[in-house]
Amino acid sequence: MTLAISSDLAAPDRLLQLDDATLVAEARGGSLPAFNALVQRHERAVYNVALRLVGRTGAADEVAQDTFLRAYGALERFRGGDFRPWVLRIATNRAYDELRRHKRSPESFDELEYEPRVAWTTLARHEDPNVRAERIELAETLTAALARLPFDQRLAVVLSDVQGYAYDEIAEITGVPYGTVKSRLSRARARLRDILRGRDDDPTTPDHLSEEALAS
Repeated sequence: MTLAISSDLAAPDRLLQLDDATLVAEARGGSLPAFNALVQRHERAVYNVALRLVGRTGAADEVAQDTFLRAYGALERFRGGDFRPWVLRIATNRAYDELRRHKRSPESFDELEYEPRVAWTTLARHEDPNVRAERIELAETLTAALARLPFDQRLAVVLSDVQGYAYDEIAEITGVPYGTVKSRLSRARARLRDILRGRDDDPTTPDHLSEEALAS
């Protein structure tokens, strides 16, 4: 049996009613269906963060798949607490590795397989074509600006302003102090404002991934 990264291998309804701590305990005991239930519960969050960091659906799929495979292999080292921040930290480290391996920054989000529920959405039902065109243009502008940030600042913006996590949650996901999260967000937002206003003279190229390597 393989891990259920798609609905084709859906976990039993009984397992989906259990909380994360119980599912982790059962998965540690050898229950692959229990881990599949964790995958189903958290795969959208993992994929959305990966997509906003790497910018390509194919790469985001790979990051998500590898994230859960690594999480499954590391369950014995999971020290308890909330499962989602732990698995998102694995995902962000994998996204960083993916960008560093290809020496590239996020590209376009035009080929989304499904639209993440985020503020920078490009799709809306019954939307006027002109309005939709403007929204797509805005999304592309924001994407290009976001790609110019160092990885750690980009991650902070994605988790806070796109995914809506609180500062303490971001600190747990990224493994850095609360104050560091606030300073990264402050610098990132200031840089984004300068970029969007055409006032950014920083020579940083899209290949510049991070000010510092993420903790493993």
